[in-house]
Order: sequence, then C-alpha cells, then structure tokens
Amino acid sequence: MEVSLDTIVAWAKRRGFAYPGSDIYGGLANAWDLGPYGVEIKRNIENAWWKAFVQERDDIIGLDSQILMNSKVWEASGHVGGFSDPLVDCKKCKSRERADKLIEDAIFAFKSKDESKVAEIEQKYGSLTPEAWTFDQQFDFLNTYQIKCPKCGKCDWTEPKKFNLMFKTEQGIVEGEGKEIYLRPETAQGIFVNFKNILDTTRSRIPFGVAQIGKAFRNEITPGNFMFRVREFYQMEIEYFVENNEEKGLAAFEAWKAASKKRWKEEIGIAEDKMRFRDHDKDELSFYSKGTCDVEYLFPRGWGELQGIAYRTDYDLTQHMKFSGKDLQYNDPYTGKRYVPHCVEPSWGLTRAILTALIDAYTEEKYTDGNGAEQTRTVARFHKNIAPVKFAIIPLLKKDAAMVEFAENLYKKLSKTYMCEFDDSGNIGKCYRRQDEIGTPYCITIDHQTMEDGTVTIRDRDSMEQKRIKTEDITL
Repeated sequence: MEVSLDTIVAWAKRRGFAYPGSDIYGGLANAWDLGPYGVEIKRNIENAWWKAFVQERDDIIGLDSQILMNSKVWEASGHVGGFSDPLVDCKKCKSRERADKLIEDAIFAFKSKDESKVAEIEQKYGSLTPEAWTFDQQFDFLNTYQIKCPKCGKCDWTEPKKFNLMFKTEQGIVEGEGKEIYLRPETAQGIFVNFKNILDTTRSRIPFGVAQIGKAFRNEITPGNFMFRVREFYQMEIEYFVENNEEKGLAAFEAWKAASKKRWKEEIGIAEDKMRFRDHDKDELSFYSKGTCDVEYLFPRGWGELQGIAYRTDYDLTQHMKFSGKDLQYNDPYTGKRYVPHCVEPSWGLTRAILTALIDAYTEEKYTDGNGAEQTRTVARFHKNIAPVKFAIIPLLKKDAAMVEFAENLYKKLSKTYMCEFDDSGNIGKCYRRQDEIGTPYCITIDHQTMEDGTVTIRDRDSMEQKRIKTEDITL
C-alpha cells in the first residue's frame, strides 16, 4: 500500500518508535530520539548484523573506535579538503540550500507530471543523479528549469560553492585556544587507523574484515524526510581486506553484493520489489573506486540509498601511510610478499534501516470482526527478527488473581529469552489492536481453559488466527 511520510511520522510518535529531539523546547532541526520500541528495532537490527557477519564468520572481527580522532586522520582521508556539498544561496531571502537536493526534489516532481521532461534531463546532463554533475551543470539546471527557493518562491540563486559537512569542536581547557578537531563523519577511518594494531594483536590473515557499529555526524545543510537525512546517525560498516589484486577485489565486491541482498530480504524482511541494487556509472565513481553499488529503497518520496558497497582498492591505507609515516603493509606469511591490501567496504546506514523497516511494515487493512462487521486495523508487519516485542502476555480477566498470576509467571519465563510485554488492561480487543500496531507477532491469552489444562490461546498477528497450545511449545 502507498503510505505518506506524514502518516509514518505520526504513527511512529504515537506508538513510541521515535520522538522529535528536544521536543519540550520546540525541537531541534530534524533530530529524532528513538522511543522504547524504536530502540528495540535498532538493537535487533544491529544484533542480527553482528551475529551474521562477526559471530558466525571466522574471517571478520569487531572494533569500537573513538568518535573524536586526530585531525590528521581526516586530512589523510580527504574529508578536510573534499567532504563537501554544493551550497547555493537565495539572493532574495538569503536562504541556504543544497543544489543537488533541490534538483533531486525537482526531478522527483517531474516524474509524476512529465516523463518526457525527465528523459530530456537525463539526456542533457548524462544521468538523473545530480551528485554526479558538475557545479556548472547544477547551476544550469536551477536556472533552466526555474527551480524556486522553498522559502520565498523566487529563482535567483548564487553559483554553487563547497560546504564542508564535518562538525568542528575544540579540544582544550580555555575556550578559543583549544585544538580544532572534528566529530567523525563516518566510522570507517577508525578501522583503517587500527589496521596495524589489529595485525599485531590478532591472527587475522587476508582475506579478513573488521566490523564496527557506531554514531557518525554530518552538518547537513538541509536535513529532512524524517530519519532519512539527519545530522546524527548510526552506521554499520565493514572493511574487508583482500590481496592487492583487482580480480580478487572485484570477486569480493560481487560476493558482498550477494550477501547484502540476502540480508535485507531474509533477515530484515524488506520487500524485494521495493529494493534495487544500482551500480554507479563511471562518472559517479570516486577516482580511487573500481566499483560502487548503492542498495536503494523506494521511499514515499522516491528511491533513496540504504547501503553503499564500494571497492576502494588500496586508497585508504596508502593515504594513512603517507600522512602518518607508518608502515601499514601486510606481510603474507605464506608467500613472504609485502603489500598494501585492497579493500571492499559494505557500509549500512542503521538509522535509515530503522526508517525503512517502519515504512515497509506499516499496513492499514480491512477485516471482518466476530460480529460480522467490517473494521479497519493498523498492523506493523515487521519480520520476527526485528519486531520490537515478540510476545504479548494477556490475562483475560484482570480481577481473576489466578489468571493474572499465571500470566505473570509466563511473562517472567519468556522474558528470559524474548522481549515481551505484559498487558492486563482487561479489554482483549483493544490489547490485540495495540499489539498489531507495534508489530508484535504473537499475543498469548490466559483464559478459563488455561486454569483447567494449562494451555493458552496464541494469536497470529498477520492472519489473526488463534489456536491453543501448551506453554512449553511457545517459540518464535
């Protein structure tokens, strides 16, 4: 079903998935706090990711590096000089906007109104990806198609200029006299700067990978679209090191594309028809990349990136060798060769994965109740792996002490293995509706028959079918 982002935002706040940051003070430009159910989805996604790629594999190990790093790290990585977005100013109202996002929004609008214009744009500028265009092409588009300022409605832009996306802060005691450092814009560099430490302290042999989950920060000019573009977000990244051999690097690149496709579909449950794997055109590739693929999802406003998979060759380690003066070569114990490894980087956006899970799960559907009347329910069809609550335990009668005690004991037992909820509000229909809306796969009701034979009624979220089972047979 088609669902608007406004509907998702309202539902997410109402049901405790996400709240506006600093809400009682009027909020902070597109900052979102994860609520009780949102944080469970986050934990489920990252735990499943860690289990699949670190715990169950013998070729990937974990790391947790610092958010604050030596500024030379970001000089070596190219972020200080080249990590920027195209900024344009409205000459009329002085509003500052990202040129590529203005163009992206315009193309999205054209797609619903005039497909011939979309084809014209693609032919003229070489692609429908404004990030791959030159600043001159972006400026030409804004003027040719009269793209108006979202604040004042005028089309009078300055030429695009670079805007660095890194947050700056100071390290020191006296304000204004400290050393300038940055909040990390990505988690990957922490892996590269620890490459030598990892070789020295583990028995890792190429090919091997290093995984990390953590926060990153980007000073976005125009954040928006709920949790899609925010200034503070979570990443899950792996740097997978292979021989300095392009054939083996490309093979690893293709293998990570296949592993990623399986994960999104089978482990998180994202609809396959709303996902695509888009390989970058040559003009989109970074100068050091031999291949880049974006995993994209069809959000309410159009296709957007969920994950990037890049074959980065030996660029990162070579840069850090150059700037640090340290030898980051790998000494192959089998051949005796020394070389700078190549690297494939599958980088998942955890915050965007949470948003995608919310959008993909949300459903409104008609059903016929026990009295034959047509009703509408909201149900979140989360994959069982990521559902925030696995079982809801509900005593049918709140005033029946025996039922309540049985339910409490069952809750305590199941909670040792699963995230569960106990609900003794007394209205079974309302309990079901609430659990449907937060995506709980199963509701377990303790009723009169339970007191006689120890069986319970278990209700399936998706089919709404109910059956009686023994408590020892309850499993996800």
